Amino acid sequence: MSFLNSLNNKSKQFELPFKHWELSEPLTTEAINEIIKADIANPNEHKLEYDGTRAIDGGEGKFREGISTGGKALKFRCFVTKENSKDFPGLTKFIEELRQKETHQKISNMIGKDLSNSFVRVEVICDRKGFWLKPHCDIKEKLLSCLLFINNENESESLGTDFYDNNLKKVKTLPYKHNYGYFFSSGPNTWHGMEKKEIIKERRCLQVNYVTFDTDWKVY
Repeated sequence: MSFLNSLNNKSKQFELPFKHWELSEPLTTEAINEIIKADIANPNEHKLEYDGTRAIDGGEGKFREGISTGGKALKFRCFVTKENSKDFPGLTKFIEELRQKETHQKISNMIGKDLSNSFVRVEVICDRKGFWLKPHCDIKEKLLSCLLFINNENESESLGTDFYDNNLKKVKTLPYKHNYGYFFSSGPNTWHGMEKKEIIKERRCLQVNYVTFDTDWKVY
């Protein structure tokens, strides 16, 4: 129960620029190795440029509507599903931990939102040279937004997520430290993104959401 242990013993709450938590060591070694080894296409090799979103090739709009396939963007996006779960045994155990009542009730109490009828969505992310993310607030269907960093390539800690105030002034940058991350609950003032920074090789992360639309992973 690595994630729950991190919530209970290795997390810290912050109030500015909006309520969020940072947490240490949320992932097992097995899960980390699967994130590192996940085969995710490189947009640079396909002559595609990042546009400040995660859409890359047009799939994001469909996925935002709750279509679980993610549209065409699947070749650049790696969601852990029941279909490919055999390739991700460690991350499947992680998802099972997120589905457990003890875990989602703990998070519900922290963020003040009921997760008992939600679904878990987990995506392995690999951002390459040129990636940036415009300031945005997550869709209301995301009850929990969580990003866990895997910095096994000794990339700069400045590659973490940037948080902004309501005037879109950057207030803080979450440190891109190995097996470290943050979470918050979506709201109208939760502005976050990532300014253009130098990625030497790759920026690996695990995106974790509890959402209101169907995925393969309903909570218990």
